[in-house]
Amino acid sequence: MKVKQGKLIREQINFLASDKYIAFTTTVPQSKGEVIGNKKIVKAGTILPDNNNTAKGILLEDVDVTDGDMTGALMEEGYVLKDRLPVAPDTQAITVLKKITFK
Repeated sequence: MKVKQGKLIREQINFLASDKYIAFTTTVPQSKGEVIGNKKIVKAGTILPDNNNTAKGILLEDVDVTDGDMTGALMEEGYVLKDRLPVAPDTQAITVLKKITFK
């Protein structure tokens, strides 16, 4: 997997309700990206792998997947302002993300 340094594509909205969280590395699939400018980006706050009962966590930062699947930080425990996420969390996702508190 190729890792490269880039520059900020867009301003990120802070969706964290606390500075205390636990995150682990995960593979961010290119299929989740949306075209922004000339890049394909998976937005911070995206629930992965899907916004349903398969949810494992919330992506902490934008990930550039223009060149394929990339590595990102997936928050699995913490406090989140759900109204600031790019897509509202599904009730099934909220249920399975037991260690994430949505405010």
